[in-house]
Amino acid sequence: MLKAYKDFYSKNTNGFKNKLLLIRIVLLFLVIAFVSTTISCNTKGEQDSKEKVVNIKIQSAEKKSLRQFIETVGTLNPYEEVFISAEVDGILKGVNVQEGTVVSKGTVLASIDDTDYSLEVKRAEAALKQSEATLENTKLEYKRKEALYKEELVTKQQFDDVLTRLALADADVDRAKAALSLTREKLKKTRIYSPLSGVIKTKKVSAGDYVKNGTNLFIVIQNNPLKLNFTVTEKDVGKLKTGQDVIFKVDPLPDMEFTGKVRIIYPSLEEKTRTLQVEALVPNAQGLLKPGLFAHVILYTSAAKDTILVPVTSLLYESEKIKVFLVEGDRAKESFVKTGNKYGEMMEIVEGVKEGEQVVVAGQQNLFEKAKVQIQSPLKSPESSGDSRQSTVNDSKSGVLSPESKEGNK
Repeated sequence: MLKAYKDFYSKNTNGFKNKLLLIRIVLLFLVIAFVSTTISCNTKGEQDSKEKVVNIKIQSAEKKSLRQFIETVGTLNPYEEVFISAEVDGILKGVNVQEGTVVSKGTVLASIDDTDYSLEVKRAEAALKQSEATLENTKLEYKRKEALYKEELVTKQQFDDVLTRLALADADVDRAKAALSLTREKLKKTRIYSPLSGVIKTKKVSAGDYVKNGTNLFIVIQNNPLKLNFTVTEKDVGKLKTGQDVIFKVDPLPDMEFTGKVRIIYPSLEEKTRTLQVEALVPNAQGLLKPGLFAHVILYTSAAKDTILVPVTSLLYESEKIKVFLVEGDRAKESFVKTGNKYGEMMEIVEGVKEGEQVVVAGQQNLFEKAKVQIQSPLKSPESSGDSRQSTVNDSKSGVLSPESKEGNK
């Protein structure tokens, strides 16, 4: 009996110890879990209390008085280009000009041997004198026959004969005068004159050459003023008006700026290029510009207006939307903007940014609304942003320029 009791007590005691051990293990795990959670919460709290700061650079949005423009390229051409030809046959007796010779209207360029034409004039003068003498004699005879006819001393047929001879003599005088005028005109055409003031572009003959009526002798160009021909893309055609100001530069004179005004807007676009031809008139009193020069053209399309400008690098693109980040105190503010003309390193802002607002130009990729920022050394605004331009298709560009642009051709 006693042995059975001891066995029972031993079994129950071992079970109780096992249960107590299990309880202690569970309590240990609960304590460890509680401590880990507490430490994690404290760490997270510390991290939340320490807010991330983004380093950025800023630049102030600036307002400038600018003019809308179209930028393209063109070519200078002479105002007039005349092909001078011989009007009579003969041997060139002398040529008085060379390529590049400056001539005035009426300058004698060359002369053809006029010996034959002088003799023709003398012959025509003699023929005229003969015709006039015959006319005078016929007039006297007519007066006599007229008096006799009134007294019925001559027949009507005799009177009609003298009347007919008088008409023929009068016609012969007219014909002789015309022949004399023609020979004198031919004699005059043996001297070749310049029809305009300009420069000899091409000399195609030399003294001693035999030329015929219609032979090309010279090409004379008028280089003051000059024509500036350029094209404008289809999208900018609506901005064109005659009388608009044009400024341009040429590569041989990179430090000089020249001016002109739109004179002709062609009536139709070129089908292949979808561009419109425009012609401007350019003064060239000093002769610095030469026909054929390539020109970098700026065509002003409006009066000056106030424009808000920001650097192109400040813009962020989200699908079809464009935004910038502004700085207010130590926080970033997101602002969606509407842009205008882009030129060089600057962009026109139509709405979304005001003058003087601080625009983030570096580090904005890491920003979000209300992000805390730290401003690094600020960037300076370009002094003359209006002088930069943006390339577009077909060598035609749109943008704005400062109205204080230097006058050209000074």
